[in-house]
Amino acid sequence: MKNAASHKNRLASETSPYLLQHQHNPVDWWPWGPEALAEAKRTNKPILLSVGYAACHWCHVMAHESFEDEATAKVMNELFVPIKVDREERPDIDQIYMNALHLLGEQGGWPLTMFLTPDGGPVWGGTYFPNKPQYGRAAFVDVMQEVARVFRDEPDKIESNRTALTKNLAKRAARGDATIGVAELDNAAASVARATDPVNGGLRGAPKFPQCSMLEFLWRAGARSGDDRFFITASLALTRMSQGGIYDHLGGGYARYSVDDKWLVPHFEKMLYDNAQILDLLALDYARSKNPLYRERAIEVVAWLQREMLTKEGGLSSSLDADSEGEEGKFYVWSQAEIEHLLGSDDATFFAAKYDVTADGNFEGHNILNRLQSADDTPVEAEQLAAMREILFKAREKRVHPGLDDKVLADWNGLAIAALAHAASAFDQPKWLTLACTVFGFITTTMSRHGRLGHSWRAGKLLQPALASDYAAMTRAALALFEATGDHVFLKRATAWQNDLDAHYADKEHGGYYLTSDDAEGLIVRPHATVDDAIPNHTGLIAQNLVRLAILTGDETWRRKVDMLFVTMLPRAAENMFGHLSLLNALDLYLTGAEVVIAGEGEGAESLLKTARELPHSGVIVLHAANKADLPAGHPARDKVASIHEPAAFVCRGQSCSLPVVRPEALANLVNRAPA
Repeated sequence: MKNAASHKNRLASETSPYLLQHQHNPVDWWPWGPEALAEAKRTNKPILLSVGYAACHWCHVMAHESFEDEATAKVMNELFVPIKVDREERPDIDQIYMNALHLLGEQGGWPLTMFLTPDGGPVWGGTYFPNKPQYGRAAFVDVMQEVARVFRDEPDKIESNRTALTKNLAKRAARGDATIGVAELDNAAASVARATDPVNGGLRGAPKFPQCSMLEFLWRAGARSGDDRFFITASLALTRMSQGGIYDHLGGGYARYSVDDKWLVPHFEKMLYDNAQILDLLALDYARSKNPLYRERAIEVVAWLQREMLTKEGGLSSSLDADSEGEEGKFYVWSQAEIEHLLGSDDATFFAAKYDVTADGNFEGHNILNRLQSADDTPVEAEQLAAMREILFKAREKRVHPGLDDKVLADWNGLAIAALAHAASAFDQPKWLTLACTVFGFITTTMSRHGRLGHSWRAGKLLQPALASDYAAMTRAALALFEATGDHVFLKRATAWQNDLDAHYADKEHGGYYLTSDDAEGLIVRPHATVDDAIPNHTGLIAQNLVRLAILTGDETWRRKVDMLFVTMLPRAAENMFGHLSLLNALDLYLTGAEVVIAGEGEGAESLLKTARELPHSGVIVLHAANKADLPAGHPARDKVASIHEPAAFVCRGQSCSLPVVRPEALANLVNRAPA
């Protein structure tokens, strides 16, 4: 048995900020890899797998209670081979073992704590385990000792669990038949709308997550049906989030979720993927509603991205921690006295009435800035409040900041690039398009090697190969940039990436796409989940990309691929529509999307292009054709383009196109009219 002096923690050479947080633990941590698995087989010890991420509050709690504790670490080192995984760096590993936990009937979450056989087979697990028994939960040491006993004394039971779980992880749902069309989409949207909170927006109850794919699904139902109630339901959630404590009213950016049902008390970490998707929604609804709140929030979110998340190399960081100085939310909350000291008594009273500040606090003795719903501002008041927020922001900057996870993830950056491209057009902010191109350039150069994308980059180290989610999100980003700029470099890149997906990720036996490539590290199963998570599942993104590629290139190969993808995947969606909303959003684009062809050159064409790009991006595909040669052979607008004598726009749905329109307002009216 090793003594404490011989403990060896192997995380110091890693680049993941989450793994580096644990490099000084007395635990003999291994990063995931062949060496760790070989050690487990050599010693015939079970594996203790701990999965988390840098901004995870309960990961910090378990680390402080257990992983930093010498006595607990001693038990871990003696009985197990401990492996630490950053779920953002290795979502493939996280997906496999989180699914295993669900198969055990447990609710998922992080930290994920799984016990594995030496070959990586899952046996049992949970999430957070306390260091001491509490609320009917066993202490972590007791759990470990019992698990180790079962491994030692009941090997048949271990093998039975491992075999059953691994078999179920590899199991595929039988392909059935399902017809989902516009009527089914409308019925599903009505069902989702009934489950929402009519006062605060979002799904009823607590905690409340942004659920961006759901809000987009509702928004699309409004555009598809012409029923404003869907728009109202989607925008209610977006507005309440934008006014609530989940939003950082001083520094910009949305927290991951609120623990209450009113969007007041956030779980304070800020994730790039949430802010990317919310920015996309702000742009989408602003294109319809011109809500000034959404413009204000979009400007603040992009400013935050540039100020705090953009790395010097040009990528966007992953997240900001919830904790600072060992306390969740300490950086963000205020006392009334602090605000009075900074603003003066009169201004502080005015500010408090607008932002829900009281002497006792609005949460556990502290104040989380929260715009009261009745607090409408006159132009003069808005200017005064902006000046007050700036004073508080500058004072807050002197506090100890939450930790930054500055690894760059291709899939999350892809979501952000597309959102920036969409927002640049919707809010007429050309500098945001420049920022999107900068980030795109970083991914395509620094995070691409030997013609293949990587997943995660930090400190000069690139983790390859990429995941299907990286290719899907970056292809979406390339297509968004192509539609926003007309530069065919982006379309060529999107086509190349989709070809890579088909070559290395396609599931030729069952249809759809694996998460990992055919030349990636072998895991106990090859992940193949199709349900959405905090980000849209790669299947839904790929489906939307294929729809756009088919139209923008005119290549029927893409149309056949998307048809086959829907045939394969819609039966799964029919069984769990809420879990497949990104796929259903792609289906809506396929069934009801409008292609806007801008023909001609010069000032008139540019004016029409600007109008087309400012339309709601979810259901519009924009293509500039200076002449008919710029359109694919067989395109329904090809002959129409050849016959015009001045710049004009055509709106095409299916194989039919409108008569030409030459005025921007006529184009907007034609597209915004809900299809029959």
